[in-house]
Amino acid sequence: MILFRQQSAQKQNSKARYNGINTINKMRQVLFLYIVLAVFYTPIQAEHHHHDDDSQEQDSDFLRVCNKNIEFAFRLYKQIISQPDFQSKNVFFSPMSVSLTLAALALGARGETHEQLFSGLGFNVSEIRAEEVNEAFHQILLELNNKTNVDLSVGSALFMNDTFKPNPEFLNNMKHFYHSEAFTADFTKITETTELINKYIKDKTHGKITELVKNMDASAIMYVISYIYFKGKWEFPFSTQETKEDEFHVDEKTKVAVQMMSQKRTFNVYYDKQIFTNVLQLHYGDSVSMMLVLPHHGLKSLEDVLHKSRVEKWHKWMKKMECQVFLPKCSISTSYSLQQILIKMGITDIFSEKANFTGISEKQSLLVSQVIHKATLDIDETGTTGSAVTQILVKPLSFSSSLTLKFDRPFMVIIYHHDVKSILFMGKIVNPVDSDHVY
Repeated sequence: MILFRQQSAQKQNSKARYNGINTINKMRQVLFLYIVLAVFYTPIQAEHHHHDDDSQEQDSDFLRVCNKNIEFAFRLYKQIISQPDFQSKNVFFSPMSVSLTLAALALGARGETHEQLFSGLGFNVSEIRAEEVNEAFHQILLELNNKTNVDLSVGSALFMNDTFKPNPEFLNNMKHFYHSEAFTADFTKITETTELINKYIKDKTHGKITELVKNMDASAIMYVISYIYFKGKWEFPFSTQETKEDEFHVDEKTKVAVQMMSQKRTFNVYYDKQIFTNVLQLHYGDSVSMMLVLPHHGLKSLEDVLHKSRVEKWHKWMKKMECQVFLPKCSISTSYSLQQILIKMGITDIFSEKANFTGISEKQSLLVSQVIHKATLDIDETGTTGSAVTQILVKPLSFSSSLTLKFDRPFMVIIYHHDVKSILFMGKIVNPVDSDHVY
């Protein structure tokens, strides 16, 4: 959620100044931006085909934006886990959704505000123009929403107070580049507007997120909502008959009871000898896969060296091998405030009176006061949602033709779209039974 407030520096006539601060508070203009994620899976058989070399079908700008999005994903992940509250907790988010939302926000930004958003996303104005970035995101959305082997939908919506009139160019660009729908409502009718927004998100996330807006701000002028819904299925589902109660080691002193799924077959695996980490790849259809990453010496040892090129190496050197896999079922929900995290990533002016959002409205000075990110994750025998934190008990690949990977300790998850070369979701599962996180 991005909360815009009318800047107090805006010029006011003498009659308005008579009421001082009270008048400013009453006239406060607010815009909310929600980044919403939901992932859910159902059983269905699907074939798997490797896509090792899709790049010839995509132009250079498209690939450049995709690469920058992946780099942004790891920078954002490291900023999130650097916060004290996140170091020992489950983390699950969609870097793709955050990138899309910030890029869409940049449509309405001008001057230094736009440059900070552009730079924060990893783009250099001397290498790629804003128009090229917007067109690349447009192509990404077309690709993501045009898949038949997985149920994947990505989009955004504007809910506007009927008294607020944003620039037509902003509305048109949001619709064209970021597939945004636009709705108007009487925001003085708080209950009705809240129900309208919540029903929209409930429908878009197939019931996974039902209460996006709980306490609507009466001074709001617009809600900008981005969502991702992914309904996938394991290429090889787990049998419910093989699921047994087991222990998950949250840390050296804490154990929790979990429902541990199990199956033995040939999987794509890789052992990174440099950081003593096993990687297991599970597929959904032919375009999306999940990487389950289990470091032998704990998550921090992995997170310290995690970057784009290392994950690319894992993808490149995956080998088929017979594995006995143990994976815990889990269902978690997360909600984050990203304001301080984005500030640390260099996106600062949008939260201050330096903010320039004249691309949204030239009549009202707006600034951002809040950014909220929500996500849900489900992992069961038929599929999985997002990221999981677990660790594996490993036999080195060089010593055996068969491997046991038991995710009974904290591990990391990356859900990757091969055709679009993008990370859809990522995170870590520290405790599979710790379901709700609000930060």
